[in-house]
Amino acid sequence: MKLIVGLGNPGIEYQFTPHNMGFLALDRIAQQCKVRIANRRCRALTAKARIADHDVLLAKPETYMNLSGMSVRELVEEYETDVTRDLVVLYDDLDFPLGTLRIRQRGSSGGHNGLESVIGALGTTEFVRIRLGIAPQHEVRDTVHYVLSQFRKSQLAIVDEVLDRAAQAVESILRDGVARAMNRFNQKPAAETT
Repeated sequence: MKLIVGLGNPGIEYQFTPHNMGFLALDRIAQQCKVRIANRRCRALTAKARIADHDVLLAKPETYMNLSGMSVRELVEEYETDVTRDLVVLYDDLDFPLGTLRIRQRGSSGGHNGLESVIGALGTTEFVRIRLGIAPQHEVRDTVHYVLSQFRKSQLAIVDEVLDRAAQAVESILRDGVARAMNRFNQKPAAETT
């Protein structure tokens, strides 16, 4: 079984914030698969689905972002997941502009506390991740306030579009493999190249 994990913070106050892009992406995938992420398992809300002829478990850790690894490790152990082949983690990334999506096969946390927790709990950096850019157009003084504040109305169309692409990226990874998905989704949009 493939394990697709979105990182975020539980609670309505965090629901539509940049730091919850991983959760929002999982919600979009669940919506497209016509399932509800509502079962409690291994300190996460989960749902089983079928994507690209694979059985998948969608999971949103309820341990808060900085302790995400506790839940992910329990899920990996319970479902005997081969993390290098069968785990995909989606999360927000301040290194990329809002609307950007990048797939990586491995690597460091880049200072992201949630991903750092997952790496620490699993003892490896060898798993696929989808980085969802959240950097604002203009510089902000307080990044913690920014990532935990609700999206502005002007940002919602961009968020909606990147969530659709995140769902497509997961499907592509499962159907075509990581290398092909990277070739397809890691292209810079025209706006970024000008």
